[in-house]
Amino acid sequence: MIEANNLCKNFKDKKRGDIHAVDTVSFTCKPGEIYGLLGANGAGKTTTLRILATILAPSSGTATVAGFDVVREPQKVRAHVGFLSTATALYDRLTAAETVEYFGQLFGLDSATIERRTNELFKALDMEEFRDRRCAKLSTGMKQKVSIARTLVHDPPVMIFDEPTNGLDVMAARSITDFIRQCRDRGKTVIFSTHVMTEVEKLCDRIGIIHAGKMRTEGTLDELRQSYGKDSLEEIFVEVSGDAR
Repeated sequence: MIEANNLCKNFKDKKRGDIHAVDTVSFTCKPGEIYGLLGANGAGKTTTLRILATILAPSSGTATVAGFDVVREPQKVRAHVGFLSTATALYDRLTAAETVEYFGQLFGLDSATIERRTNELFKALDMEEFRDRRCAKLSTGMKQKVSIARTLVHDPPVMIFDEPTNGLDVMAARSITDFIRQCRDRGKTVIFSTHVMTEVEKLCDRIGIIHAGKMRTEGTLDELRQSYGKDSLEEIFVEVSGDAR
């Protein structure tokens, strides 16, 4: 469902010159699978996810999402993907339900479908309590749930989550990871980026670690443990990222 082949993204900086944010990154993610994309800040993981979501165009290389090319068919990719970024913002004056309804309209859904999907998502994410509360009055965890619901209102087959539990308390984070697991169980294709290693260990079927723009290693958790002779994913991550002392 997602296939990246030698993706590259270069930026120009006045002081540092050419920056290779993503450098020949390749991987696949299949339906019914959660792929954990890990990397330190600045490693290139968010840039990679933004390319897959058609927010950024690659400098070179190719990628397809749900069978559509991210460069040649961006509109079709967007219709088949839900992308949750850490930079997601909400309009304070809309209620949680109004926000999801508005995005359903943007995706071209009819009223009956929007109502059905809103009800499904509010139940799955335990949002009924604040359904009619304005976003300005919501906690950080509540806002994140609204962001997820609006991102997935069109029921896309591909879901990209960039640090969805960042800054949340334990209960809110657990609710969201449980929902992501349910998406996988329904056959969705899920890419999941996080700095919380326990979430990766519990959720991800396969893991890729990016460092300095390159995919340094990839495999199941068991395969990575065997390859590096370590039980802790955190220790594996540190070694792969070149920060081991």
